[in-house]
Amino acid sequence: MLAQEAASQLGLDRVVLMPTGEAPHKRIEPEPGREVRLELARLAARDDPMLEVSDYEVMAAGPSYTARTLEWLRAERPGDEFFFLMGADVAAHIESWHEPRRVVELAGLAIAGRPGAVLDEAEAALERLGALDRTEVVRMPEIGVSSTGVRRRVAEGWPIRYLVPEPVREMIAATGLYRESVRA
Repeated sequence: MLAQEAASQLGLDRVVLMPTGEAPHKRIEPEPGREVRLELARLAARDDPMLEVSDYEVMAAGPSYTARTLEWLRAERPGDEFFFLMGADVAAHIESWHEPRRVVELAGLAIAGRPGAVLDEAEAALERLGALDRTEVVRMPEIGVSSTGVRRRVAEGWPIRYLVPEPVREMIAATGLYRESVRA
């Protein structure tokens, strides 16, 4: 949904979904593995010509750092302009990232406010980095869907139809992903 809203509101030609290889900050349990997360991204993008999926971070050794990924993208696509899309909850902690100033040099930021996420905290962090002039706010429909919430619903046996693309729901059901308790 963020990809669709960002493309529409910011006039983006393409949105690249890039699953994290090794998250340096956050551990998600149960962790299905990087290859499974890549396949879920491919399934989510399958029927949307605006979306593409990159395996760059999944294939890279070591922790996935946004600055390194953006440097790679700029080298691969030298004429393109980039926005890094993230939720306001993530943007609020950008100062703790590896080379946060480099991240804001390499790409504009597009942050999405979600129910329960405080946009003010994200904007304050971005202001401290001097990045407010390179930040766009993507207004999201008021639908409280998060990856943690989806995993929790699966673990508790609740339906996720309409919360994720149908091919993703089918793979989760067929493989038994996320049936274990979820720890965010």
